[in-house]
Amino acid sequence: MENQQGSPLKVAVIGLGSMGYGMAQSALRGGHRVWGSDIARDQVDRFRAEGGEAGPLAVALPELDVIALVVLNAAQTEDVLFGTDGVARHLRPGAVILSCATVAPAFAREMAARSAELGLLYLDAPISGGAVKAASGALTIMASGPEAGFSAAGPLLDCLAERVFRLGDAAGAGSAMKAVNQLLAGVHIAAMAEALTFGLSQGITPDRFLDVIPQCAGTSWMLENRAPHIVEGDYTPRSAVDIWPKDLGIVREIAGASGCRVPLADAALARFREASAAGLGREDDAAVAKIYAREAGLDLPGDG
Repeated sequence: MENQQGSPLKVAVIGLGSMGYGMAQSALRGGHRVWGSDIARDQVDRFRAEGGEAGPLAVALPELDVIALVVLNAAQTEDVLFGTDGVARHLRPGAVILSCATVAPAFAREMAARSAELGLLYLDAPISGGAVKAASGALTIMASGPEAGFSAAGPLLDCLAERVFRLGDAAGAGSAMKAVNQLLAGVHIAAMAEALTFGLSQGITPDRFLDVIPQCAGTSWMLENRAPHIVEGDYTPRSAVDIWPKDLGIVREIAGASGCRVPLADAALARFREASAAGLGREDDAAVAKIYAREAGLDLPGDG
């Protein structure tokens, strides 16, 4: 994967969590020079040991072609770009900012405008697919932004994604589409947890649920991806419960501004908030099933 000048892109991935680390690996595997950055020093050291650039990111910033921001939310995105130690003012004009966090469309437009003032190309590029697809370069990216940004970042996008949906030349459209996806994904996870525990109340074991329902019309990608975590009693966070109060909160914010009611999203949001308040926030988001099970006096695999 080389740029038009025939050399690998110089890339920084900021945020080496479950998604960002896999994206950094995919970029490295594609032949690019990749700097990894995270507040967790062990993640940075681990990535360097796998072939990531060893030099300080601060020194490399003026030479970078693309920075991918794979942070948690809007506040972290803004802080990384324009905070006290913000990277934006150190990037060369024409560098691309690939912003991957789930944020409101209005925020994406604001970041794009501030980036443009510095001559930077901002791609509003939220991601979907989970940690496994991030590590295998098979993400779906919902992106909008200037044509020049897509062109400059193209070799990197090819490494990261199985599908890149180009949704227009202005920031905001990518984040709007991600909000639609998150509405469905959050509702599907909560519905999966409700259905699995309802089945358990009727004598249907979680493993039997997982044998049958994926072969029926009621299945979904989220059901097939998350239900195994419950069957295995493994709540190691691939995507944590606490992601959903944020993301479904963004859905509600956008919907409220447009006068659109989202009662199913509201119901799912309430369940995730209950799970977070119950101390499950850092567990895998499938742990929302524990709320249903506790209410019904049921034991899930691994309980007790």
